[in-house]
Amino acid sequence: MTRDFEKFPEDDNGNLLWQMHEDGDDLDEIHELEFSMYFKTQELAEKCAISLLLEEQKISLYLDEEVHPNEWVITIYVNLFPEYEDIVDLEQWFTKIAEQFDGEYDGWGCTTYVFDIEESDDQQLN
Repeated sequence: MTRDFEKFPEDDNGNLLWQMHEDGDDLDEIHELEFSMYFKTQELAEKCAISLLLEEQKISLYLDEEVHPNEWVITIYVNLFPEYEDIVDLEQWFTKIAEQFDGEYDGWGCTTYVFDIEESDDQQLN
């Protein structure tokens, strides 16, 4: 299939959506996308978390001890149809919120579910 650059622009978001499409992910279904922010202190992360909760966002907050220096991570879980414009809008909003609390927006991702149903040997004998 030829890439539609209006639907999948040539940037990080468009490339990721195109890769999802090419991998067989149905982009016409609602997905849970995960947007991440990083903070240097627990206090700043907690203040941002409260702000996001007041905006009725589903979040998780944890200390990432695998990086040095350690960082506090907020992940925001958003259910939506993965469309380029909506993702760009959310990224801008999350960037603005992270910056209000001296944090850094880091990007998004999602778990893809691609089902490849194969017939078992018993079914093929019929």
